[in-house]
Amino acid sequence: MPRSGPIDADFLFALFEVQRLLRLYADKQAAQFGLTRTQWAVLAKVNRTEGLKQAEIAEMLEIQPITLTRLIDKLCRSGLLERRSDATDRRINRLYLTKAARPLMAKLAALRSEVVATACTGFSHAEVHRLVEQLEAIKDNVRDALQTAPTATKLTKLKERRYG
Repeated sequence: MPRSGPIDADFLFALFEVQRLLRLYADKQAAQFGLTRTQWAVLAKVNRTEGLKQAEIAEMLEIQPITLTRLIDKLCRSGLLERRSDATDRRINRLYLTKAARPLMAKLAALRSEVVATACTGFSHAEVHRLVEQLEAIKDNVRDALQTAPTATKLTKLKERRYG
């Protein structure tokens, strides 16, 4: 239902509220597999690109390296992830899914589809596709603004250019 009044307040509130509710819902759904949403995100990143460094994942997920280390420790103890030493730098650990994690990743892919289906109930496939395109355009606009803003730091520019 269209609202009257300034769109800027409604737009930001709606985006932030959708994000918050999706995080809560994803946490609730991930719990059925004994995972948190953040652990699920770590597994998904490693599944997409095995051999990532811990620091790369921390940057991608925008979490502190020490927090990620604890998450990875738990996932390793659970038999879902393994750390392997880097061939060229023994100080670096690279992350890989274990064989035992593969069936769980299939279940998490199905869960992801269920979360999206729930969130997009009442939308046609074309409408969801269009919404994703619009969100990608918004993301690009904000990334461009961050990179051209006079107060943008070099770190922000690099991070936004590489990820997101």
